[in-house]
Amino acid sequence: MTQLATTAATSFPCARFIKEIGRGIHGARALSTEDTHALYRAMLEGRVAELELGAVLLAYRIKGESADELAAMLAAAHESFAPVAWPSGVYAPVSIPSYNGARKQPNLVPLLALLLAREGIPVLVHGVIQDPGRVTSAEIFSQLGLNPARTHEEIEAGLTAQRIAFAPIEILAPSMARLLALRQRMGVRNSTHTLVKLLQPFAPAGRRLVNYTHPPYRDSLTQLFCAHPEAAAGGVLLARGTEGEAVADTRRQVQVDWLHDGVCDTLIEAQRSTPPSPGTSAAALPSTLDAATTASWIAQVIAGTMPVPDSITRQIEVVRKIARNPG
Repeated sequence: MTQLATTAATSFPCARFIKEIGRGIHGARALSTEDTHALYRAMLEGRVAELELGAVLLAYRIKGESADELAAMLAAAHESFAPVAWPSGVYAPVSIPSYNGARKQPNLVPLLALLLAREGIPVLVHGVIQDPGRVTSAEIFSQLGLNPARTHEEIEAGLTAQRIAFAPIEILAPSMARLLALRQRMGVRNSTHTLVKLLQPFAPAGRRLVNYTHPPYRDSLTQLFCAHPEAAAGGVLLARGTEGEAVADTRRQVQVDWLHDGVCDTLIEAQRSTPPSPGTSAAALPSTLDAATTASWIAQVIAGTMPVPDSITRQIEVVRKIARNPG
């Protein structure tokens, strides 16, 4: 069979889908669950031609995804990679997506992950290695001596031996990594940038920290996880993030919701922010945002010579509560 024939046999025609989702913000309509799943699966498998793929990505960028569409895409995403096994114990594992990094505030995802691991909770941080103009968790972890996993087996070994691992998205979910990388060519994010933050990487299902950047997204994500309990398998701890990272903001206490079995329980109420008093932990953050300085500060916190920010202490308490296995 010729190359042309092979491509024709495996390609996925998208015209009828683009006709629905590509009519602009007011005219576009959501696809059915079946069509959304089929379309995103084909995208992950590389069966959508570049022209049509670009059209789909931009159409969703303008239209936005409905809760039903996100659920269908997430199901297809989970089918595209092998889940991570985890060691049995007192605590279920926790996954922390890290795809934004730091621009204005220190990236304290590694601090959160290390403190949770010290509590005996297996923690998988997954994300990108580098992001121009931002300080990534991977860069900070490397400064602290925790290198990215190079294979699926190394992810599981890290969880077993150290209770912590960093998984590059290229290792955890290669098909999704390919779609993420299109941002560099197209100049804008796409649906996959949302989906990687919602991934359930474990089997059996573990706990997930999921964050949002703007208040309206809380409503849409709550609708997703409540209307589609399968999307919230294992339970989701939902809160507004710090510059898109799922770590508590040291400047304020945000609302923290626990979504599971089709219900949403608010575990921490939002509090009005107040300026930190001199000498409090909120005032003693890294002096600059670079990876080396942030890692040095985190090492001091782990060693006990610097205090843990109060909001992160509360976040750890909540995670410990929801991660404890029954019985």
